[in-house]
Amino acid sequence: MTEQNKNPLIILTGPTAVGKTALSIDLAKAVNGEIVSADSMQVYKYMDIGSAKVTKEEMQGVPHHLVDVIDPAEEFNVVRFQQMAKDAMEEIYARGRIPVITGGTGFYIQALVRDIDFTETAEDTPYRTELEQLAREQGAEVLHARLQAVDPSAAEQIHAHNVKRVIRALEYYHLTGEPISVHNEEQKQKTSPYHFVCFVLNRDREELYRRIELRVDQMLEQGLLEEVKKLAQMGYTRDMVSMQGLGYKELLDYLSGAISYEEAIYRLKRDTRHFAKRQLTWFRREPDVTWVQVDDGRTREEILADMLAICKRQGIIDEK
Repeated sequence: MTEQNKNPLIILTGPTAVGKTALSIDLAKAVNGEIVSADSMQVYKYMDIGSAKVTKEEMQGVPHHLVDVIDPAEEFNVVRFQQMAKDAMEEIYARGRIPVITGGTGFYIQALVRDIDFTETAEDTPYRTELEQLAREQGAEVLHARLQAVDPSAAEQIHAHNVKRVIRALEYYHLTGEPISVHNEEQKQKTSPYHFVCFVLNRDREELYRRIELRVDQMLEQGLLEEVKKLAQMGYTRDMVSMQGLGYKELLDYLSGAISYEEAIYRLKRDTRHFAKRQLTWFRREPDVTWVQVDDGRTREEILADMLAICKRQGIIDEK
């Protein structure tokens, strides 16, 4: 299948706090598009402040998919994202519009764009239960060390505190005898079923970190602590995937008395900076991306115009 016969797709990604939301809406409006969120937290209901969820006002009438749609008690993972995103994209194409994938979860975007096959990674429940118990009793680092021993490449890419992904990688090795990093690399080489362009927004590192710290301060002013308290009162607990998100786990630790408020905020800012750094590392490994420096003196309008010119040159949208 030639590129021109494939469905068009635009991706706008980048690290947290870089400025994706406003530009993604500008872009969607310019190409007659609809936004599909590739954010592992904005998908959850009730988690508005800590996820920096796009508001109705910010949407400016642009339809958004996979935002505010599942309960925090439910597990959201790459397999579920991939299916939900494909379903949304089918509807968007049927309306004659272009999906604009927006968010910072690089693994989700890669899984969608490359149509990665996860059917081989069916869970092995007894082994998974054993690993979950090991993590609870001896800590996440012990589990991560086990992954390091069998799949150093995966261990380098998966943070020790991302227990779900560490377990998934160990489980895959247990089931197949093959490192999941090898499987993922093979899947990455697949030709995309889409005719796509992928923009990665970036800023000067110090400016990005300044924006992250400012965003945390703004979230606290907007009532992040009250949001976390309310979620806890509703019965959502620390062991749920949703409540392990940045901002939620730190403040839950404060509310439980495990750490002081000052320590919780310090950890939140530090871990968000580290998260942004890992996001940038991920995007640098990805082929077929167009880096967009958003603090190089251009206005938002000029940046948008340059992105649209690239979309036209690559045949993603028609020349007008």
